[in-house]
Amino acid sequence: MKDGANQGGSSAEEIGIDEQLITEGTEQLLSEIQVLENWLKELDNSRANDTDSIAARKSYNDMLQSRREMLSSLSRRDHNLSGKTR
Repeated sequence: MKDGANQGGSSAEEIGIDEQLITEGTEQLLSEIQVLENWLKELDNSRANDTDSIAARKSYNDMLQSRREMLSSLSRRDHNLSGKTR
């Protein structure tokens, strides 16, 4: 647990792990965003307006917004970590 003994400051190793997790998380989110954008394009190209397509479109848009917010949050966290290592 990070909050315990090392609360006073972060070691270089902990920062490296945090940066690695941020990088991996960023890559995963970018991949998920691409998939969701492709699914939305497919739905738009099908021009389907049945109940299932409308629900899927809303769900995909919600997930896309959520992933973009998480990506933005990770970018801010990465920026903050980068400032600590300089």
